[in-house]
Amino acid sequence: MALFSLIRRFLDGLYKAGGVLAALFLVAIISLIVIQMVARWTGEVFSGAPDYAGYCMAAASFFAFAYALNHGAHIRVSIVLNAMGSKRWWGEVWCFGIGSVVACYFAYYAIKTNYWSNKLNDISQGQDATPIWIPQLAMSIGSVLLAICFIDNLCRLIFTGNHAIQSNAIEEDHGA
Repeated sequence: MALFSLIRRFLDGLYKAGGVLAALFLVAIISLIVIQMVARWTGEVFSGAPDYAGYCMAAASFFAFAYALNHGAHIRVSIVLNAMGSKRWWGEVWCFGIGSVVACYFAYYAIKTNYWSNKLNDISQGQDATPIWIPQLAMSIGSVLLAICFIDNLCRLIFTGNHAIQSNAIEEDHGA
């Protein structure tokens, strides 16, 4: 049982680390915007700032995926699942199964794209001339985190009957 607890803490920490990284990239975006504004006011040029802000936006999005999934921030088919009544568990297994397959597919191709961008020395077309595999790394890592999170929730649902998604939505009380 201690091994499961250790794995659970590790995975939850991994998802939280993705959320923290996403928040740091959001701070980086606002910092880049402010630096670019100051540069314009002083007559300096900060070439590539919009490109770097775009890379940070993509990184923030992808790193936040797994954290957001576990906190109920993604759109779910709750209306359909609630209508399934006693068959809800099967509907959730199906949804997590499909989500796991799609997330793994996306992670595979994100890693493959990252590999080929590095191998071909692909450079961004913006003023920054950044090797494109560097910003794509966040996409690869974030998509792998999302795939792990989907598989984790699927396994949890199958073996314990509950998933880890915590929703902040107010549930309707049918007992009143």
